[in-house]
Amino acid sequence: MVDKEFERPKGTEIVYERPKSLTDVVTHYCPGCTHGIAHRLVAEVLDELDARERAVLVAPVGCSVLAYNYFNLDTQQAAHGRAPAVATGIKRVLPDRVVFTYQGDGDLAAIGTAEIVHAAVRGERITVIFINNAIFGMTGGQMAPTTLLGQETTTSPKPTGRLAERAGYPIRVCEMLSQLDGAAYVARGSLSSPQNIAKAKRHIRKAFQAQLEGHGLGIVELLSSCNVGWKMSPVDALKWIDSHMVPVFPLGVFKDWSAAGVEAARLADSGVAAG
Repeated sequence: MVDKEFERPKGTEIVYERPKSLTDVVTHYCPGCTHGIAHRLVAEVLDELDARERAVLVAPVGCSVLAYNYFNLDTQQAAHGRAPAVATGIKRVLPDRVVFTYQGDGDLAAIGTAEIVHAAVRGERITVIFINNAIFGMTGGQMAPTTLLGQETTTSPKPTGRLAERAGYPIRVCEMLSQLDGAAYVARGSLSSPQNIAKAKRHIRKAFQAQLEGHGLGIVELLSSCNVGWKMSPVDALKWIDSHMVPVFPLGVFKDWSAAGVEAARLADSGVAAG
């Protein structure tokens, strides 16, 4: 796609503009949805790392199924849940490419659980952006593996919402993947506030660095809103992330190859055996 060129008026300064890794189109996302914020963060990181010309997005099935229309880079559509497997093939055939998947919780944590687990087990040099909005958004608001206990959805309706004895507990993807040796960077951020968005961008950059430096799989989970599926206003949905999702899905870094390397070096210098 050819970037549009605009002449800047004299005496003005550009303080905010569209990243080159995003196309100049209107997205299909619902008003209030935080997918657009996540897209921008990924695009900004790719631009800052000068990785756009080498980047390959593997798009999922879900609300972000049309992500290939919004990122100004090479893309490949995957079948439902299979994005990590497709990304593995692309990265192994084209190891110089910067390959990443962008997946929702229904795609990654339900039908695609095996793919993400085994990609992490193998330590595939890919980056995964995981959007957790605790619901199947595209198909009408059904219960997802990340749906909270008591949360009402079309398949866990009133008066009980999700019941543990019927549908189990919410799956904590970061906590699970952080235990696997091939995962180099595992972090969870939130898109609920400017402060959290800034932190989320730092997580995304580190996850791409894990790939660029050859350490292994990097994944960033982003707690996101689905105000339409949750039947809330956009503002209330952002508040709900903080009040309901964060206590179940705590924010932070669960695994960081650089932190582990620093600690291992410290132990070696002090003569203490690691492990």
